[in-house]
Amino acid sequence: MSEIVRGDVNLEWAHAGYVVAGDFVFLSYCVGNVGKSVEEQVHGALDHMERRLSEVGLTLNDVVKLDILLRDAWNIPVLEKVFKERFKGAYPARKTIQTNFAHVGGPGGLEVQIDGIAYLGKK
Repeated sequence: MSEIVRGDVNLEWAHAGYVVAGDFVFLSYCVGNVGKSVEEQVHGALDHMERRLSEVGLTLNDVVKLDILLRDAWNIPVLEKVFKERFKGAYPARKTIQTNFAHVGGPGGLEVQIDGIAYLGKK
């Protein structure tokens, strides 16, 4: 069995930003551009995810599953617009859930969080 690797660890929040286990990379709590528009936050979350993926030699093309948390499910079309730009047809499986965030920014802050799974394979 291969070693489990944890990266981008946040001691205060008690979580790893990503965990490499076997052929997969599990990504948690990808956010960015908090306090800006939903579209900018989706881009920011994907930028955050790309930075983590790059640490293990992967890109968004290697993402196979996403779980998206949105403050307002009516923003799904905004999410889809950004995904069309960023994934260019190589879409991962996904689930989107509406939720209230317990975040420092309050109602004007965090709108989007993305968690994902990427395929490491034989890289």
